[in-house]
Amino acid sequence: MNRVTLTIDHKEVTVDEGTTILAAAKKVHVNIPTLCYHPDQSIKANCRICLVQVGEDKLVTACSTKVQEGMEVITNSKFVRETQRGVLELILANHDQDCLKCVRNGHCELQDLCERFNISNNSLDENEVQAHPMDQCNPSIVRDYSKCIKCNRCVEVCSQIQNVNILARANRGTDYEILPRFNKNLHETECVYCGQCIHVCPVGAIYEKSAIDNVLDAIEDQERHVIVQIAPAVRVSIGEEFGLAPGEITTGKIVASLKRLGFNKVFDTNFTADLTILEEGNELIHRIKNNKTLPMITSCSPGWINYMEGFEPDLLEHLSTCKSPQQMFGALSKTYYAEKIDLHPSKIYTVSIMPCTAKKYEASRAEMNSYGYVDVDSVLTTRELGRLIKSAGIDFKNIEEEQFDDPFGITTGAGAIFGATGGVMEAALRTVYEVLTEEELKNIEFEDVRGLEGIKKAEVDIKGTKVKVAVAHGLKNASILIDEIKKGKSEYAFIEIMACPGGCIGGGGQPITSSEDIRQKRIDAIYRVDKNMPYRKSHINPAIKKLYDEYLKEPLGEKSHHLLHTTYKARF
Repeated sequence: MNRVTLTIDHKEVTVDEGTTILAAAKKVHVNIPTLCYHPDQSIKANCRICLVQVGEDKLVTACSTKVQEGMEVITNSKFVRETQRGVLELILANHDQDCLKCVRNGHCELQDLCERFNISNNSLDENEVQAHPMDQCNPSIVRDYSKCIKCNRCVEVCSQIQNVNILARANRGTDYEILPRFNKNLHETECVYCGQCIHVCPVGAIYEKSAIDNVLDAIEDQERHVIVQIAPAVRVSIGEEFGLAPGEITTGKIVASLKRLGFNKVFDTNFTADLTILEEGNELIHRIKNNKTLPMITSCSPGWINYMEGFEPDLLEHLSTCKSPQQMFGALSKTYYAEKIDLHPSKIYTVSIMPCTAKKYEASRAEMNSYGYVDVDSVLTTRELGRLIKSAGIDFKNIEEEQFDDPFGITTGAGAIFGATGGVMEAALRTVYEVLTEEELKNIEFEDVRGLEGIKKAEVDIKGTKVKVAVAHGLKNASILIDEIKKGKSEYAFIEIMACPGGCIGGGGQPITSSEDIRQKRIDAIYRVDKNMPYRKSHINPAIKKLYDEYLKEPLGEKSHHLLHTTYKARF
């Protein structure tokens, strides 16, 4: 490839032909301001905040303009600074500036730019921001139109990554807006509540619907026994909310913080991830042996379930009937656990800490109840937990670590890897192989299903029988595997699908600072958790064995079927 030499702020730099000015500037440590630009998305060049000077008086967008031999770029002249500041003030003139009430206060790209340009008061006359009712009609996501800066990031992630296409550009000129199709509220569309739009939004125009107040009220209620479960992906990501490096494992700190907050018991969702493998693995074996519907597809990701119910209802029979680990835990908390501590289910308040906004919707589904009691009462995202810990004045970095409580505290590495794409598949294969062959699996590392490739395929030899499996993350990748099923060309027995890029470690409720590099660091940490566990196969978890001996009796049995399995139906 040809190389191009240019100067940026009088500093010579040589880069590949076709490089943008923005990328070239990073080579010489020049930080050009951006808003619509996102490293994981296409170039849009519509916010104009990245304007730089080329030559005497020409302004170009750094994100979209390619370098040329001998080009002289100035990023910090008075001309550039005043133009950028003017662009920023125009954006602010149409933006609700009540920052103290905004969920993104302190974590807002627009706010960061105001600090950079030393803007505390807009020099333009403040326009009355166009009035829009906030969209709060669903359990997962809030849309605040008054905060939208029309960067189009949410539109791209919804269409290009998630293949859902419910957000679109509407109107022209000063009436230009980003809205759900036909100006509906999200709950009236096929929105899957994955929350990927939240991740790419630079401001507070889209965010999770908070359950913090409900949880605090429950903790304050002396008549309630409040318990909490922690999803596997949370332990390798929440540290980022407190300035720790991505992928730092903070399990003991989370447990200690939750106990300090006043939860009566702190449990591990990894326990019911192990339980899911027993139920789902045996369901797969049952389907194979009895010539039932294949491929069977995992049902752990509620965003994925929403996608199937909204877009592919004719293929619902391919979904495993298992509830997700969150909901299995909730079901056991109001039955098995309630009996163990001799407390009426109505007195137990069950909270989930999840990396996922769609989990809020899942917990609200009418069928998610056990003998008449809601399985999970409230769901907090990783971000919400971060805010809750900060508000309580807890020194998360330095708090002394504590352990999970019994009976849902003994878990395996197989349960932990549920947090990464390919993890459910690998955990299932570790168990299915040994159940079918009655032999010990010597190498339990299934490398072929790991990593951030969009679709991963593997073939497993089970006593001479070749079983083909596939893994997809991100709904656009999932739709490719679904098309194969619809055309009768799918060769797989088992498929794992996670709605979010990277799986749960990239969930819509995770810290906003998400990129492919950060997702990989979280995944690497998940597998370190797995390697360090004394048990690494779900079916050898002694606490799971005890649960079946004392209560469930057997996988796919009458009680487990009632508590741990469910049905799905078309959403519209």
